[in-house]
Amino acid sequence: QVQLMESGGGLVQAGESLRLSCAASGVILGINTMGWYRQAPGKQRELVATIAGSGSTNYADSVKGRFTISRDNARDTVYLQMNSLKPEDTAVYYCRADIYDALRRPLDTWGQGTLVTVSS
Repeated sequence: QVQLMESGGGLVQAGESLRLSCAASGVILGINTMGWYRQAPGKQRELVATIAGSGSTNYADSVKGRFTISRDNARDTVYLQMNSLKPEDTAVYYCRADIYDALRRPLDTWGQGTLVTVSS
Protein backbone atom coordinates (compact mmCIF):
# COMPACT_ATOMS: atom_id res chain seq x y z
CA GLN A 1 0.00 0.00 0.00
CA VAL A 2 1.00 3.62 -0.43
CA GLN A 3 2.38 5.20 2.73
CA LEU A 4 4.05 8.41 3.93
CA MET A 5 6.80 8.37 6.55
CA GLU A 6 7.94 11.52 8.36
CA SER A 7 11.28 11.97 10.09
CA GLY A 8 13.42 14.72 11.58
CA GLY A 9 11.41 15.85 14.58
CA GLY A 10 13.01 16.41 17.94
CA LEU A 11 13.70 18.75 20.83
CA VAL A 12 15.48 22.05 20.16
CA GLN A 13 15.91 25.42 21.81
CA ALA A 14 14.30 28.60 20.53
CA GLY A 15 16.21 30.07 17.62
CA GLU A 16 17.56 26.75 16.40
CA SER A 17 16.63 24.82 13.25
CA LEU A 18 15.19 21.48 12.20
CA ARG A 19 14.65 19.81 8.85
CA LEU A 20 11.67 17.49 8.44
CA SER A 21 11.45 14.88 5.70
CA CYS A 22 8.50 12.92 4.36
CA ALA A 23 9.00 10.07 1.91
CA ALA A 24 6.27 8.24 0.00
CA SER A 25 6.58 4.51 -0.54
CA GLY A 26 4.68 1.94 -2.54
CA VAL A 27 3.71 1.74 -6.18
CA ILE A 28 3.02 5.36 -7.13
CA LEU A 29 1.99 6.74 -10.48
CA GLY A 30 2.36 10.37 -9.52
CA ILE A 31 2.14 12.96 -6.78
CA ASN A 32 0.52 16.36 -7.11
CA THR A 33 0.39 18.77 -4.17
CA MET A 34 2.33 17.88 -1.01
CA GLY A 35 2.11 19.70 2.27
CA TRP A 36 2.81 19.94 5.97
CA TYR A 37 0.26 20.40 8.73
CA ARG A 38 0.66 20.67 12.48
CA GLN A 39 -1.44 20.21 15.59
CA ALA A 40 -0.50 21.60 18.98
CA PRO A 41 -1.99 20.28 22.23
CA GLY A 42 -5.52 21.58 22.69
CA LYS A 43 -5.63 23.19 19.25
CA GLN A 44 -7.03 22.14 15.89
CA ARG A 45 -4.87 21.07 12.99
CA GLU A 46 -3.57 23.87 10.80
CA LEU A 47 -1.88 24.05 7.44
CA VAL A 48 1.79 25.03 7.57
CA ALA A 49 2.96 24.94 3.95
CA THR A 50 2.15 23.36 0.60
CA ILE A 51 4.04 22.85 -2.63
CA ALA A 52 2.28 22.08 -5.90
CA GLY A 53 3.57 19.96 -8.74
CA SER A 54 4.35 23.19 -10.56
CA GLY A 55 6.63 24.22 -7.70
CA SER A 56 4.31 26.94 -6.44
CA THR A 57 4.43 27.27 -2.64
CA ASN A 58 2.09 28.60 0.01
CA TYR A 59 2.82 29.31 3.68
CA ALA A 60 0.89 30.12 6.79
CA ASP A 61 1.52 33.69 7.92
CA SER A 62 2.95 32.43 11.20
CA VAL A 63 5.85 30.64 9.47
CA LYS A 64 6.42 32.80 6.41
CA GLY A 65 10.04 33.89 6.18
CA ARG A 66 11.21 31.20 8.62
CA PHE A 67 10.12 27.90 7.01
CA THR A 68 10.86 26.62 3.51
CA ILE A 69 9.10 23.73 1.80
CA SER A 70 10.76 21.83 -1.04
CA ARG A 71 10.47 18.51 -2.84
CA ASP A 72 12.63 15.90 -4.55
CA ASN A 73 10.45 14.20 -7.12
CA ALA A 74 13.06 11.52 -7.86
CA ARG A 75 12.79 10.37 -4.25
CA ASP A 76 9.05 11.08 -3.81
CA THR A 77 10.04 13.20 -0.83
CA VAL A 78 8.98 16.57 0.57
CA TYR A 79 11.02 18.59 3.08
CA LEU A 80 10.32 21.35 5.55
CA GLN A 81 13.30 23.45 6.62
CA MET A 82 12.39 25.20 9.86
CA ASN A 83 14.62 28.08 10.98
CA SER A 84 14.36 30.50 13.89
CA LEU A 85 12.07 28.13 15.73
CA LYS A 86 9.81 29.51 18.44
CA PRO A 87 8.08 27.78 21.36
CA GLU A 88 4.75 28.33 19.62
CA ASP A 89 5.98 26.06 16.80
CA THR A 90 5.75 23.10 19.17
CA ALA A 91 3.35 20.57 17.65
CA VAL A 92 3.01 17.23 15.94
CA TYR A 93 3.80 17.80 12.28
CA TYR A 94 1.98 15.73 9.66
CA CYS A 95 2.81 15.19 6.02
CA ARG A 96 0.07 14.98 3.41
CA ALA A 97 0.19 14.19 -0.29
CA ASP A 98 -2.21 13.86 -3.19
CA ILE A 99 -1.04 10.54 -4.62
CA TYR A 100 -2.17 8.52 -7.61
CA ASP A 101 -1.55 4.80 -7.27
CA ALA A 102 -0.72 2.33 -10.03
CA LEU A 103 -4.40 2.05 -10.96
CA ARG A 104 -4.70 5.84 -11.25
CA ARG A 105 -6.82 6.06 -8.12
CA PRO A 106 -6.51 9.34 -6.18
CA LEU A 107 -5.43 8.82 -2.58
CA ASP A 108 -5.58 11.41 0.20
CA THR A 109 -2.52 10.15 2.08
CA TRP A 110 -1.28 11.22 5.54
CA GLY A 111 1.81 10.35 7.52
CA GLN A 112 1.82 9.28 11.15
CA GLY A 113 3.27 12.56 12.44
CA THR A 114 6.56 13.62 13.99
CA LEU A 115 6.84 15.64 17.20
CA VAL A 116 8.67 18.97 17.23
CA THR A 117 9.29 20.52 20.65
CA VAL A 118 10.86 23.98 20.99
CA SER A 119 11.95 25.03 24.44
CA SER A 120 12.50 28.59 25.62
